Amino acid sequence: MSAADAAMRRRVIARAMPPRAKRLMGIVLGVLADVCVVGLLGLSMWLIVRAGEQPPILYLTFAIVGVRAFAVGRAGLRYAERLSSHDAALTELAGLRAGTFEALVPRVPGAIESSRRGDVLAAFVEDVDQLQDEPLRVRQPLVVGTVVVALSLIAMACASPLAALIVLGMLLLSGGAAVVLSRRMASRFDRALGAARAALVDALLEHLASADVLAAFGALPQHRERVRSAEARLQRVQLRRARSAGLTGALLALGSGVASVLVLLLVMPQLGAQISAPLFAAAVVVPAAVFEVFAQVPAALVARRAVAASADRVAALTETPIAPEVVSHTAGARLDGPADPAAPVISVRGLAVRHAGAARDAVSGVSFDVSAGEAVVVRGPSGSGKSTLAQALVRFIDYRGSYRLHGVEARGLAPEEVRRFVGLCEQTPHLFDTDLRQNLKFARDTASDDALQSVLDRVGLGDWAVERGGLDAPVGERGALVSGGQAQRIALARAILADFPVVVLDEPTAGVDRDLADRLLIDLLGSVPADRAVILITHTELPEGLPIARVIDLPAGRA
Repeated sequence: MSAADAAMRRRVIARAMPPRAKRLMGIVLGVLADVCVVGLLGLSMWLIVRAGEQPPILYLTFAIVGVRAFAVGRAGLRYAERLSSHDAALTELAGLRAGTFEALVPRVPGAIESSRRGDVLAAFVEDVDQLQDEPLRVRQPLVVGTVVVALSLIAMACASPLAALIVLGMLLLSGGAAVVLSRRMASRFDRALGAARAALVDALLEHLASADVLAAFGALPQHRERVRSAEARLQRVQLRRARSAGLTGALLALGSGVASVLVLLLVMPQLGAQISAPLFAAAVVVPAAVFEVFAQVPAALVARRAVAASADRVAALTETPIAPEVVSHTAGARLDGPADPAAPVISVRGLAVRHAGAARDAVSGVSFDVSAGEAVVVRGPSGSGKSTLAQALVRFIDYRGSYRLHGVEARGLAPEEVRRFVGLCEQTPHLFDTDLRQNLKFARDTASDDALQSVLDRVGLGDWAVERGGLDAPVGERGALVSGGQAQRIALARAILADFPVVVLDEPTAGVDRDLADRLLIDLLGSVPADRAVILITHTELPEGLPIARVIDLPAGRA
């Protein structure tokens, strides 16, 4: 791994880490809980053997109280540790997910189109969730396991140095073998697990999104087989990974048993002379508890590889440098008012736009002015860069040349400020799988129902909305319950609600037949308030009577 990749991984993991004070509380409680585990087993065995010697009851009181304290402490401290550590990690997870989403926003569109939808969704959901394992299942178990094992060995050495050496030797032998095995198996399966999970998500998304087309062509059985194949692949990887975890646990259990047997055989000659019977009994059983505590160390190392793999996938989407053609969310000036009152609302001179990684411009040499109340048409055949121009006007993609808003160069403004001024109605508007009201209110969340109904009337959807049940009418997933023309009208209604001074209509009649397209164009342009500027991007012939100020023709074959 290169130094740059390692640095990106560290930045992603650092965002998942709770504040140090919150982590410390979980570690302290974890150490105390595991000390209770070891102490309970050792002291219980000491008490049983010592009670068999029938001393005065007063000699056993402290051990009886200690056993009860360790038993209560093991459960109570474990609960408190889980509560503290999980609260810290889950609180941080909310901010981590929001930060990941914010890092993805400037990369859409333009920077992640080469990634499969399943990869992006898996990274945003499952890989981000996996990052919370760094504080919970990696760092805390490593610290807690190391501290408690060290304290246990010190306590054993006070009773029998030989017993402590035996346990230490078996920990190094079987524990080391378990660590090596777990890391080797994890390196084989973690990346395969991530790829298999993403492949299944991608297959499911495609199946659900394309079910109608697949059914129409009789391809549903073949696609279901693809989903089943992806699921079977994921199950195989998970099963092999689980087997490796079981083998690691078996090695530690074997080491624990061998350590107890060796302590029994090698320390027994010292019984009575150098070690008492109760301490000898405790030394024989304590290795079981020590190995139980140590078992979290190999598991933490396996979890570390899984976290690293997830961090790499998240970093590939959110930390890789953004291409210069893609506009990132950078600071910039605000557009408080016209720098030149006489200047057009939009003035474009020699504009050229290139997609990220492209060898040539998608569109170049574009010049036009738009004043308030005017409508300008940008026309060209498919592939001439019309939609690319629309993305540049809302600053999704950077440009060369001059692009001024009220006399202010757009490059000097914050991208969000440009998008507050210029609104884009996409060629295929995205409609959320909720009711009509929510699909409008996200443009202006303070709008009343009366205002929403008024804007629907303005774009020609008032009667349609009433017939569908009003503002509570569902629109379906990605607008499945509305037509293409109705989706365009809803998108324009949102633009009107957002009160954009400039509205860009990108191919609003795509997929609509000619007669309906002419009517739709007339209605859309007529719905825009008279003091707004409109840029209409289209490849079709325009109907007569449209109030068009000028037409800009793009040459073919640039995109």
